[in-house]
Amino acid sequence: MLYRNFRAPRGGEVDIVCRDKSCDTLAFIEVKTRRSLAFGAPAEAVNSAKQALITRGALAWLQMLHHPDVLFRFDILEIIETEKGPEFNLIKNAFTLPDPYIY
Repeated sequence: MLYRNFRAPRGGEVDIVCRDKSCDTLAFIEVKTRRSLAFGAPAEAVNSAKQALITRGALAWLQMLHHPDVLFRFDILEIIETEKGPEFNLIKNAFTLPDPYIY
């Protein structure tokens, strides 16, 4: 984990920024928690507006690193509270940047 709750100066946010050492990739992770699935899976709450906010945060992070030549992806970590404790589900590459993009 590199950073938690990153807020970009000009808007945008990322819950967790980390590095996946297994594939040398930066992961920008959105964390969504629900008490049940009654209103749908947590990942369903990451709509296009939320994706845009996360994207702005991620691109700001990359700009702060002076535009590194690095692989990156957008993940969603679902946390569902159950009677037995929390269940975790990591969705890698949950969404991508719209083409074309410049950061």
